[in-house]
Amino acid sequence: MNCIFFIVPVLGLIGLLYTLIKSIWVSKQDAGNDRMKEIATYIADGAMAFLKSEYKILTYFVVIAGLLLGIMGYSNENSSWTIALSFVVGAVLSALAGFIGMRIATKANVRTANAARTSLRKALAVSFTGGSVMGLGVAGLAVLGLGGLFIILIQSFAPGALSNSVDVGKAIEVLTGFSLGAESIALFARVGGGIYTKAADVGADLVGKVEAGIPEDDPRNPATIADNVGDNVGDVAGMGADLFGSYVATILATMVLGHEVLGQDGNALNDHLGGFSPILLPMLIAGIGILLSIVGTFFVRISESAGLSTAKVQAALNKGNWGAIILTAIASYFIVHHILPSNTTFVLRGTEFTADGVFGAIIVGLCVGTLMSIITEYFTAMGKNPVKSIVRQSGTGHATNIIGGLAVGMQSTMLPIIVLAAGIYGSYACAGLYGVAIAAAGMMATTAMQLAIDAFGPIADNAGGIAEMSELPAEVREKTDILDAVGNTTAATGKGFAIASAALTSLALFAAFVGIAKIDGIDIYRADVLAGLFIGGMIPFIFSSLAIKAVGQAAMAMVEEVRRQFRSIPGIMEGKAKPEYDKCVAISTSASIKKMMLPGAIAIITPLIIGFVFGPEVLGGFLAGATVSGVLMGMFQNNAGGAWDNAKKSFEKGVEINGEMHYKKSEPHKASVTGDTVGDPFKDTSGPSMNILIKLMSIVSLVIAPTITKIHSDSIHQRLQDKAKNIQKLLNENATSFVNPRADVHTAYFVSR
Repeated sequence: MNCIFFIVPVLGLIGLLYTLIKSIWVSKQDAGNDRMKEIATYIADGAMAFLKSEYKILTYFVVIAGLLLGIMGYSNENSSWTIALSFVVGAVLSALAGFIGMRIATKANVRTANAARTSLRKALAVSFTGGSVMGLGVAGLAVLGLGGLFIILIQSFAPGALSNSVDVGKAIEVLTGFSLGAESIALFARVGGGIYTKAADVGADLVGKVEAGIPEDDPRNPATIADNVGDNVGDVAGMGADLFGSYVATILATMVLGHEVLGQDGNALNDHLGGFSPILLPMLIAGIGILLSIVGTFFVRISESAGLSTAKVQAALNKGNWGAIILTAIASYFIVHHILPSNTTFVLRGTEFTADGVFGAIIVGLCVGTLMSIITEYFTAMGKNPVKSIVRQSGTGHATNIIGGLAVGMQSTMLPIIVLAAGIYGSYACAGLYGVAIAAAGMMATTAMQLAIDAFGPIADNAGGIAEMSELPAEVREKTDILDAVGNTTAATGKGFAIASAALTSLALFAAFVGIAKIDGIDIYRADVLAGLFIGGMIPFIFSSLAIKAVGQAAMAMVEEVRRQFRSIPGIMEGKAKPEYDKCVAISTSASIKKMMLPGAIAIITPLIIGFVFGPEVLGGFLAGATVSGVLMGMFQNNAGGAWDNAKKSFEKGVEINGEMHYKKSEPHKASVTGDTVGDPFKDTSGPSMNILIKLMSIVSLVIAPTITKIHSDSIHQRLQDKAKNIQKLLNENATSFVNPRADVHTAYFVSR
């Protein structure tokens, strides 16, 4: 086997080695005084208790699902057990990705708080390093797992015969199990963690801030420990599993389509890698992205003289992000032209493209990711017009604040959708369906950096909570609040990046599904396909309603518990009695474990029912509806929630409304707290779950495609024959008007399909 195959897992190992080195660096930083260490221990223990309970339930799911995958004979009975094994490996690595992120976050939070006693520069260094450990850990695990498993499968299915298309197809089919395992764990982790964190956050805000009038993260509030635990299990562990699954799904979709790529003459591709160049390319880009993200982390610096400025911190993070993106764009040119023969024309489903077209598609993907981050930052950042409009509307009450936030969220979908549509069109123009897939892979190449920027936010948020509960000087909390405010924006941009990548990846997965299911398109003139389209469009709404309802119900229980403790524990409000933090932690843990099951089951079961009962074409319509609806719902909820959150934070330094200054505890501030409370499940539970939902349903469909194609083969074959006859009739009737010399090739393609 060519040595270039082994470069991919080696690059993954480099990412994990960086993770280890930086983890040791974070651990060696001073954790502060005894009170700080005590609070940090509460948070770490609560986070570990939640993960232990969640992973126990998910272990049952993985075992049962793995057994079902092993029992069911898909397209080839000999490979069914390997799909099950691949599923288990993907699930384990996805869970491990979340665990690594949470462990480092619970170490970095208290060390960030202590560093803030010295300077903002040092606090940023500790919090961002903690985030980069998570980012490089997730990317390293994904590349190592996918690349290593691919080598093992190739050696198992096609030893010494790399050009054997059938055996290579089996290997890639088995990899779909890996992606299915990763996305399944990601969905449960994201939903469960989101319910946990927002139940605690909403309960703490409503009783602590609004009713009792005490500061956020006040140690007298019994829900404050649960709130800080939630930042780790939702925004760190959940996000880690989320982007691990996204990373894998994007690479897999490109590999599936890459396997279908042919030479210009319509025969099997013959290149210096035995026809593997379009299959190997997305893994190499992901691997090189790890190295360039490591380089990008060194750009995230601020000077001692920077002062207490959110703009300086945001600029430092942007510098690291831009550095990684630009370096990836430059490196991609050389990778593409080294892997793909420059003088070769490739064909995928009748569309021709070249290496230059593939590079162009990667640039399109990087541009889409960058523009999505810029647009999301505009709609969610403090000081920008959308957030300022919500602040102004808070001056007239709670209702107008809610109206303003909803309007901003809805409005924020327009520009991202235009960018996505242009990206899809542009990448397709560059290299057909393979271009769309490789554009998503290019966008995800800087996932390690994106996740590092995203994960630094909850670490800073935790640091502020620890500073407050440890009664550190006000200037310490001022520094952590600056990091937290920037973290709110980076979290929103990270979610915008994730939903954009999900849209491109889902289209690539959809194209892969169409190929494996042996259908030539989705005909919405058919009543059953149109019905499937509407059912698919409905699923994200039902999924969101279940997630938001779960947060509401758990928050009600949290509110009652906090009120009970305020009433029944003498001296709690005077700071003379210690709240029962463990009771609130238990409420969030129990609610999240119970309530995550139904939304997760819907995502997995509905494609199975639609596919097995109605066939692949109806399932295709279902996926199309779910993808469009899910992307819009995700953007709307993420951006509305982020804007509400930063509108609330705007009051901390004071804002002017109609010529009058308003601060915390003012009536407009209370209205902004209500908006933030409504936005919490939007931006941290249901919104970020949308990208996992649409990818998971696509991957489930991809896995079952060979089986449902066999079950419904007679009806599919009849429709294909009818279409082929119609095409041939059209060609015969208009023979003189067809002058394309390759018309016979395209006709043969459709007839063979």
